[in-house]
Order: sequence, then structure tokens, then C-alpha cells
Amino acid sequence: MARVLGIDLPKNKRINIALTYIYGIGPTLSKKILEKANVVVSKKADDLDSDEIRRIREAIQALGIRTEGELKRLIFSNIKRLQDIRCYRGIRHAKGLPVRGQRTRTNARTRKGKGRAVGGLKRVLAKT
Repeated sequence: MARVLGIDLPKNKRINIALTYIYGIGPTLSKKILEKANVVVSKKADDLDSDEIRRIREAIQALGIRTEGELKRLIFSNIKRLQDIRCYRGIRHAKGLPVRGQRTRTNARTRKGKGRAVGGLKRVLAKT
């Protein structure tokens, strides 16, 4: 089983797809890594030998790609910085609302969560 950067790559997938299971590596970056490491793109992740896995690790480090925990920490610290300086984007992050100018009157359910019913006021019948 191929293990790169602490992630077990799926056995039955081609290596260019298997690398995308690592947080921070997409299809384009995966292709660039494999070109630098001189690994055949059509090879399955299970068929890689230890030398190819080592070359892939070295290619990721040589390209200076932030992945997994380091990338998540960077993203979290950027959001925290925005919240600390109380800028508009930071406030939107804190409130759990869309950050990039999307409308919230309708839609935005992914950010806002499930809609909650607001109870109506009870009417008091006036005696006549």
C-alpha cells in the first residue's frame, strides 16, 4: 500500500487520481508532481515500488507544496486573523454567513444551516 505524507493512497486507482486524496493536491498539481518525479501517470497506486514513492515525496517537497495539517493550520490562521481585526469578511465567518457577497434572502442554506420555523404571535380575541 502506497503511503505518502501520512495518507494511505487507494490501491485500485491510478496514481494521478490517488494523489488527489491528499488535502491540498488537485488534478493539475498531481500531474505536475508525477512529471517531476518521472512516474508513469497510468500506473496504479498499488503497483508503485518504494523508489517511485520516494521520488513522489521528494517532488512534493521540492515544489514546496503545503498539504494536510500545515495547509489547514494556514487557512485557519488566516480566518482567525480576519476575525481578530473585525473586518467584514471576518464578521461573516464568525456569524456563519456567506463571505463572498452571495445573497442570503434565499439560498445560502449551506452556510446558514437548516431553516428554523418562527412561531407566530397568538391572537387574543377581543370580547364584544
